[in-house]
Amino acid sequence: MTSVIKTLELDLGDRSYPIHIGQGLLQDASLLTPHIHGGSTVVVSNETVAPLYINKLHDLIGDYRNIDVILPDGEEYKTLDTVNQIFTQMLEQHCDRKTTVLALGGGVIGDITGYGAASYQRGVNFIQVPTTLLSMVDSSVGGKTGVNHPLGKNMIGAFYQPQCVIIDTDTLNTLDDRQLSAGMAEVIKYGLIRDADFLDWLQENMDGLLKRDPELLTEAIYRSCKHKAEVVADDEKEAGQRALLNLGHTFGHAIETGMGYGKWLHGEAVAAGMVMAAKLSQGMGWLEATDVQRIETLLQAANLPIAPPKDMTVKQFMDLMSVDKKVLDGVLRLVLMKSMGEAIVTDDFDHDALLKVLIG
Repeated sequence: MTSVIKTLELDLGDRSYPIHIGQGLLQDASLLTPHIHGGSTVVVSNETVAPLYINKLHDLIGDYRNIDVILPDGEEYKTLDTVNQIFTQMLEQHCDRKTTVLALGGGVIGDITGYGAASYQRGVNFIQVPTTLLSMVDSSVGGKTGVNHPLGKNMIGAFYQPQCVIIDTDTLNTLDDRQLSAGMAEVIKYGLIRDADFLDWLQENMDGLLKRDPELLTEAIYRSCKHKAEVVADDEKEAGQRALLNLGHTFGHAIETGMGYGKWLHGEAVAAGMVMAAKLSQGMGWLEATDVQRIETLLQAANLPIAPPKDMTVKQFMDLMSVDKKVLDGVLRLVLMKSMGEAIVTDDFDHDALLKVLIG
């Protein structure tokens, strides 16, 4: 039996899709099977998640011809070579354009599976079944897919929307504490960019969230996905306000790339990056020192870092930030905060203040 299900609709016209959130959803075939087209499925997972949940997904899929693609676990495997492994197994098994591909795992699995689905025979259906907090509130929703390159994170990819997203919060019971905290960085981000009241709620409930209270987690995931769905519905391909979802990401992606993929988790790097963005916003006169301190306190309560690695140089940061996807015509744009709960994308920032942030 499932608990009460919260469902959102990401409104993209004829490409709209539901986002189902609740406990025990991997026991409810009615949420999944309407979105499987054709007679065959491919489940893509990794060596960590597959032993825990792939049999549950098999039970939901039922009588469809199914192929499992089990990949190694880790950000360092988010590469074109790994996507090619998916293609190889699908070709060997004669998968056609009616095959439905299911991503079972965290953000890495979701991103590479989505990119594979977007590319195989120029596009096949796929479904997101995220199993980490970060993927539930961020990467599984909105259609961003892709892989990393040694020179930059997520620089190769496509916008490609899933048929549906099934978020079973019970899968968070097997998530380790570090990964749970990493996901909390993206939850906090939504409060910082567009919902000051959510920040208050997170401050009040962070202890219960880290203790995995199912009702609190469902509420946090629902509110986060609602924000993302609203933003994506208005700006699917990041021509404008969707870039606001990247608060802290320009700094954070530089940290991930500079330190080597997998050394810092994405959410950890974003947490440090959000503090850097907040300090630059303070340098611009938009935030008070007490605002920055409040952000740091909330991130620390979530067991997240609030400073970048000490061995990254200013030159490393500037070189890596120069290949960020928000750079246009060679001009760096950053997501900064005008106030708590309000963010902007701008290239009009004080470069001396940026240098001061990078020096630390």
